[in-house]
Amino acid sequence: MTVPVAIDALHPRVPGSLPGTLGRHGARALRRRGGVALLERRMTPPLLSRAVDRPRLTGTLSDGAGSPVVSLLAPAGYGKTTLLCAWAESDERPFAWVTLDEADNDPACLEASVGLALERVQARRGAGRFVLVLDDLQALRSLPARATLAALVEGLPAEVTLAIASRTPAALPVARLRAQGRLMELGPRDLAMNPSEAAALVRLAGLELGPDELLGLVRRTEGWPAALALGVLVLRDGGSPADIAAFGGGDRLVADYVRDEILVDLPAEQHTLLLETSVLDTLTGALCDAVLQRSGSEAALSQLHRERLLLVPLDRTDERFRQHRLVRETMSAELRRRDPGLVAELHRRASTWFRDAGDEDRAVRHAVCAGDVAGAAELVWNTTPGAVGHGRKRDIEGWLELFTEAQLAASPTLALAAAGTQLASGQGHEVERWAWTAAAAAPASARPPAVEAGVAIMRAALGREGLLRMREDAARAYDIEPDASPWRAMCCLLGGTADLLAGPGDEAAALLREGGHRAAVVAPDIHALCLTQLAVLALADDEWEEAAGLVTRARAQVERYGLRAYPTAALVFAASALVRAHRGRVDAAQEDFRAARRLRGQLTDFAAWYDVELSVLLARAAMRLSDLNGARRLLTDAHRATRGVRDAVTLEAWLEQLWTQLDGLSAPASVLPASLTTAELRILRFLPTHLSFREIAERIFVSANTVKTQANAIYRKLDVGCRSDAVTRARQLGLLDIA
Repeated sequence: MTVPVAIDALHPRVPGSLPGTLGRHGARALRRRGGVALLERRMTPPLLSRAVDRPRLTGTLSDGAGSPVVSLLAPAGYGKTTLLCAWAESDERPFAWVTLDEADNDPACLEASVGLALERVQARRGAGRFVLVLDDLQALRSLPARATLAALVEGLPAEVTLAIASRTPAALPVARLRAQGRLMELGPRDLAMNPSEAAALVRLAGLELGPDELLGLVRRTEGWPAALALGVLVLRDGGSPADIAAFGGGDRLVADYVRDEILVDLPAEQHTLLLETSVLDTLTGALCDAVLQRSGSEAALSQLHRERLLLVPLDRTDERFRQHRLVRETMSAELRRRDPGLVAELHRRASTWFRDAGDEDRAVRHAVCAGDVAGAAELVWNTTPGAVGHGRKRDIEGWLELFTEAQLAASPTLALAAAGTQLASGQGHEVERWAWTAAAAAPASARPPAVEAGVAIMRAALGREGLLRMREDAARAYDIEPDASPWRAMCCLLGGTADLLAGPGDEAAALLREGGHRAAVVAPDIHALCLTQLAVLALADDEWEEAAGLVTRARAQVERYGLRAYPTAALVFAASALVRAHRGRVDAAQEDFRAARRLRGQLTDFAAWYDVELSVLLARAAMRLSDLNGARRLLTDAHRATRGVRDAVTLEAWLEQLWTQLDGLSAPASVLPASLTTAELRILRFLPTHLSFREIAERIFVSANTVKTQANAIYRKLDVGCRSDAVTRARQLGLLDIA
């Protein structure tokens, strides 16, 4: 390839052959630029000081030699020029280098610049493959110069790879080149430094950072090489790890760099857009229109991304963006200095928009940033039953951490939200403390209805003043809450449970069904407990199949919404253990029994009525599982706990029945010498049937000898000598239903 061919390819209008020279047009251009000496300074790659070796990128560039065009497109400070220099050193091909400036907007100057660079390569290496680098391509703004560039790309000989580096998108047919497989692209995400490269940068400065501090710095800077270098400067100037932990867009070094290199020529309208959207973590057209009270934000965001690379896209449709973290922090600090009142107003508008869009988390956080404690508190309280009910208790706890202790104590609704999370956690003393705080923060004579209802709900949940008062509090809160309130489901659960446990239970089923209906969608945890209490009602009437169906549905809610870790789910697992033991599903029953016992152990000073009911269900399940000693311990615990439950007519009757069942056994047999194993319990349920040992063996897929061996073990443990006596004794012990 000869130089004239290369220049002809550069621009179709360049006249024919220019052997050995730049031609008449090029010579004039050189004179306009001040001569060859001045131009040649733009033809030489910059002499860089020590740089971090980045083989993952230089290797990618060398491996992509088949792509005619290589594009490095990123804002300032991403190491584009440094990477090109490193590539030039590691690649065997010669590099023709042009650093463009404003003069190259004249097509003749651009042609002269490129032509001279090509002549230099030709003179050194002769014909062969080489790379033509056009650095700082963002300098080309004129349409004629861009047309010249497009012509260059279209006419590239096979021997030439064109590498361009730019802070703004180049005026090239990118879509066509991409579709044709002729374009290799490296953007900000590719050029960002990974932790190992950042560590090398720190070591290059003769410094060290611990792994945690280094990872934190990389995350805060998002790997932006220039920002990482500024962080190194902080260390070099005597900064401590604490300074690095706080390093960000508010730092003077970062703010100066962002202003001087990123925002330097940004139009005022776009600067204002970046400034005022710095209060938002995600940017969409509709959100920005609402917060900025303007129209056309969608197009403006797309323009900032496509023309300036100042936004990070969050999807492939250019609908959702975000600012780079450091740029956003810089703009946010500037906005706070300029107009703190506007900051609060922008956050307030954002909170309203997110609330209407159903995004409670962002609505709460923006309300807090706006200083609107009352509005944030209302959002938190109204969201508590739904978030806690769907297994997102941690969301509410996270929101509460946004407030100071003084704000929590002064806001009745925030205190009630704290009580609600502690209720799901089974921490009765904390529920009581926060409910008292809520009541104290709002005098009874001036207490808002929502607060009055909330205090009544928490008081009813604990039931400290007896089951009759629990029923009254639940009914009162139900009347206060509007019909659409999710708290009405809780009122139904508490009222129905109080009616069930205090007796006569005439309204229990209706209240629990209503609670289940109301909670099915908005509060799955309440739904599961309503279904469980309905199952308890069915068990009281020996409706085992109905109880099994209700418990299955309750467990499904627990599993679906990740409520297994809630201590208040212990009642669901206890009822499930009893039903599964009755059905002979011994392994599953024992698993549920263990889960209920584990959750029971996490309850602290919780509602006494709950503890007694839970102990009763567990005791019944223990008897079914041949653990009579365990059943006695559970009933003893329940008996002690009843002292804290007034009006517990039904609970006391259940306890008396269970004690009678246990105490009615003879002393030697009341405590079995050894508990039946899981395998023996499985055989036991077949003994009342007409099936032979061989037929039993076929049903459970073991040998007849195994069945016989296990049956003999059952006889020995029950102190009987035959199958019929074993059935009778097992029924006396509650291990089998009475026929």
